[in-house]
Amino acid sequence: MHKVSSREEAMVKRGIFAGRFQPPHKGHLGAIKNILEKIDELVIVVGSSQYSHRLDNPFTTGERISMIREALEEEGIQPSRYWIIPVPDVHLHMLWVSQIVGYSPKFEVVYTNEPLTRRLFIEAGFKVEPVSFIKRKFYSATEIRKRMLNGENWEELVPKSVAHFIKEIDGVARLRDLTKTDVVT
Repeated sequence: MHKVSSREEAMVKRGIFAGRFQPPHKGHLGAIKNILEKIDELVIVVGSSQYSHRLDNPFTTGERISMIREALEEEGIQPSRYWIIPVPDVHLHMLWVSQIVGYSPKFEVVYTNEPLTRRLFIEAGFKVEPVSFIKRKFYSATEIRKRMLNGENWEELVPKSVAHFIKEIDGVARLRDLTKTDVVT
């Protein structure tokens, strides 16, 4: 006879954490690990999923999902603990929360420090908790992309699996190509 565990009896507490992950970095990974200490499952929303091949969004949705998955695997985080959901921008604040809810499995709490995201979810009636920042100025996708463009050490800011993935797809060359122009001066 199978004895029902207290975990099976309890309702799964699921949270949500949104970002563009352009690229995923050690700050994202630390935040995800901290959140998973508080809840059973995490929905990781890959925002602005319709964009790629731009200076601020150089990686495709599939590439971002792959990098996140590989970084979580590298850390030994079981796939049963998270969902990765791509969500395109809707460009209307009054519809954004509905967009997230429509793309995601049911969740009870939102983890964010971003003021607009926080406000929109609070006004929609969701519980919102802050995210523990891990060296926020240092671990920043903007900083990583800047270092890539300037030929500086960016690999130290991302998990090893993410650095390997970016090198495999020649992501630095892609980013540098995106700064070029065909205008003759």
